Amino acid sequence: MTALKIHNDAVEVRAGRPDAKVLVTCEHASQRLPEGWEWPERDRRLVDTHWAYDLGAADMARDFAAAMGAVVVLSRYSRLLVDPNRPEDSETLFRTHAEGEPVELNTTHLHDEERRRRIERLLRPYHATLDAEVQASRAPTLVSIHTFTPLYEGQRRTLEVGVLYDRDEALAERVTEVLVKAGLNAALNEPYSGKAGLMYAVDRHASAHGRASVEFEVRQDLATDPAFRRDFDALLLQIFG
Repeated sequence: MTALKIHNDAVEVRAGRPDAKVLVTCEHASQRLPEGWEWPERDRRLVDTHWAYDLGAADMARDFAAAMGAVVVLSRYSRLLVDPNRPEDSETLFRTHAEGEPVELNTTHLHDEERRRRIERLLRPYHATLDAEVQASRAPTLVSIHTFTPLYEGQRRTLEVGVLYDRDEALAERVTEVLVKAGLNAALNEPYSGKAGLMYAVDRHASAHGRASVEFEVRQDLATDPAFRRDFDALLLQIFG
């Protein structure tokens, strides 16, 4: 594991080589609530679920970054506190419902002062750190790692890997072609579309610094499997190495 560079309530950064071909991000890496917050009793049903964080995403991001010798930037707080993959004016910056029930953390426990506290202590420091790391890096491509639940609203998902893009269609198509040839069930802009603002963080910072961007959505039963992660990293090394 590469050395820690930054480690605080908002963000973890692990160092990489200056000549690395990518910089890796992971916006939903943790379900941690920093000091000053705790789970309301009615929200404990969401702990260890995809509502609180992307299962397996942090391990995937760290493993891939280590294989590439790349910097990796990971969030250190639950997406339910404030979502770093949404703009500040997004209606889902603070998710109010999950599984059809209210999220108390963001209903009875959320007011204007609390919104400002989360944005200023967590959201903005995450993006400021990511921006600084991109600016300091020569990597031509930013790669964001996310995961998705195998079962959503009663429907089982057969997709294994989604390749999300907004501006960089040619890159996403090339990546998807390699994954499909390797036998993976992979598709462009599935199960979510990067053109719908759902790769906000990586695209924001790539656009600001003239880099390419792509986001992976990996099914969580695969992302949590070390053997799959090793095989997936080998494919990504073919693409980006």
